[in-house]
Amino acid sequence: MAASVHQLRLFFVALQFFTRLPIPGWIGFEPAWLQQAARYFPAVGIVVGVATAAVYGVSAYFWPPAVAVLLSTIAGIYLTGAFHEDGFADVCDGFGGGYTAARILEIMKDSRVGAYGAIGIALLLGLKCTVLASLSFWPVIAALMVAHPASRLMAAAVIWRLSYVKTEGKAKPLAEHMSTTEFAIAAVCAALPLLVVGLFGWVRWTAIAAGMVLSAAATLWLVRFFVRRIGGYTGDCLGAVQQVAEVTFYLGMLAAVAHSGA
Repeated sequence: MAASVHQLRLFFVALQFFTRLPIPGWIGFEPAWLQQAARYFPAVGIVVGVATAAVYGVSAYFWPPAVAVLLSTIAGIYLTGAFHEDGFADVCDGFGGGYTAARILEIMKDSRVGAYGAIGIALLLGLKCTVLASLSFWPVIAALMVAHPASRLMAAAVIWRLSYVKTEGKAKPLAEHMSTTEFAIAAVCAALPLLVVGLFGWVRWTAIAAGMVLSAAATLWLVRFFVRRIGGYTGDCLGAVQQVAEVTFYLGMLAAVAHSGA
C-alpha cells in the first residue's frame, strides 16, 4: 500500500512540474521525488492528450475542423504553460546562433526569444495545426491521445540514455538520471492510450505505426545532433524533443492515412 501511495505521489509531482494543474495538498514534496518523477512524464502526456482531445471533440461540434484544432492547441499550451514550446524556441535560438558548445548553452540560458526561436515556434505550431486539420475527426482524437504521451516517452528516452550537460538548470533535478526500470514504467504509461486507440479502431494500426516510426526517427536525429554539438542534452533539449516528436507523429499518421485513402 505504501509503495502504491508513493507512486501516486510521484505522478502528482510530475503533473505539477509539467502542467498548471493543482495537486492535492496531502501529496507533499521531497526533492528526491522530483528525480524519480521522470518515469511518469508520459503519464502527464496522457492527461494533456485527453484534455486536448476533449477540447477538440467539443469544439468540432460547433466550428470547422481548423478552428477546433487551433482551440485544442491553445488549450494544450495553456495547460502546460508552454513549457515544452519554450524549450524548443530556446533550442532554435541556441543552435541557430551559437557555434561552440559554450556559446550555445549561453544563448539557451537567455530568457529572451530571438529570431530563430520566434520563427521556429511559429512554423512548428503552424505545421501542427495544418497537419491535424488535414485529418478527419477520429484520427485527430487518436493522434492527440497517442502523440502527447509518446512524444514525452521520446524525451524520457533522452534522459535514460544521454548525459545532462549543464551544472544547473530548471530541469536538472528531473533530468540527471533514469534507470531502465523507470524507463520501462514510462514506456508502459505511453503504451496505454496507444492500445485504447487501436482497440477502439479510431485509426488504423498502420497509421499509428507510421507516426511512431517517424517520431522515433526524428528523436534519434536530434539525439545525434545534440551529442555532436554540446555533448549531451539540457532541459530545453528535452522540450525540443517532445515538440518535434509530437509533430512528426502527426506527420507520419497523416502520410499513412492519406496513402491508404482512409
